[in-house]
Amino acid sequence: MRSILEDSHGRKASYMRVSVTDRCNLRCVYCAGAGDFIPHPNILRYEEILDLMDLALRLSIEKVRFTGGEPFVRKGFADFLVAAAARFPALELCVTTNATLLGDQVERLAKAGVKRINISLDTLDPAKFARVTGRDLYSRVRESVDRCLAAGVCLKINAVAMRGVNDDEVAGFVELARTHPMDVRFIEFMPVGLENGWKDSAVWKAEDILAEAARYADLTPVDTACIKTRGPARMYAIEGGLGRLGVISAYSNHFCDTCNRLRLTSDGKLRTCLFSDKVYRLRQALRHPKLGIDAVERIIRKAGRHKPLGHELLERTPKDHGVCRTRMASIGG
Repeated sequence: MRSILEDSHGRKASYMRVSVTDRCNLRCVYCAGAGDFIPHPNILRYEEILDLMDLALRLSIEKVRFTGGEPFVRKGFADFLVAAAARFPALELCVTTNATLLGDQVERLAKAGVKRINISLDTLDPAKFARVTGRDLYSRVRESVDRCLAAGVCLKINAVAMRGVNDDEVAGFVELARTHPMDVRFIEFMPVGLENGWKDSAVWKAEDILAEAARYADLTPVDTACIKTRGPARMYAIEGGLGRLGVISAYSNHFCDTCNRLRLTSDGKLRTCLFSDKVYRLRQALRHPKLGIDAVERIIRKAGRHKPLGHELLERTPKDHGVCRTRMASIGG
């Protein structure tokens, strides 16, 4: 029987997000993708990530999502994904990507068993995409979307909802979900990361998004209570549509009480809460000749027990200040 990572609030961790790099080929302002990158020797090797995944499986983790930065900028990432899928058939393996480098890999990854891909796409306007991301690569992203759909991949489009940026594009996103078998989800702009331009007035709240979306489609709430893979999104079926629309209200209506996530940064730090800068250093123990994986397990168990309630940290944060002072690209989302 597998061990359970349960914290003092009764939450059981079953989902780990693993960042494989803090580097990215885009320069989205809210992510602060530019800056001082983690030196290569401090980045976890693929073999080390596999060892940590093996331990995570023994500790009741059921789902692993790989992120960056942008994961596909790391050399050999697609090969690593294929190897991980073969080694851990019991784990649900997923990827979050900006999709600019995904296209040629889609069919191979789908065949290997990577069935769920999240694509970050904040705008459907090519010119605005270039302004928001600093790169004129919108056509590459849309090509990757088409290839995912053709390969039968379970696809989610994630858009960070920002006042004055994409709050005029609800109709387009609703139409995208109506005409394609995918989930389109708006994520509230969160006060996480250094110099990401966050302020309260920039937050486009979930209830306002839903009110706007209701102008363009009849939406019916989807009961996800019995769905094993349900997450923090509130999902809505679109009448006559192929896909669904969703909102993630991480700022205005938190879901900390049901959080089941742990985050592993690309330099081997474990974070138990997105809103906290508290980290547990795994890489040093993993590489130590007299410590190794047994010591790492003890650290993870301790971290799991002391997982905080993130909304309490958020409530103590001064207005218009970020609650977490680490670059989002370094955290892994």
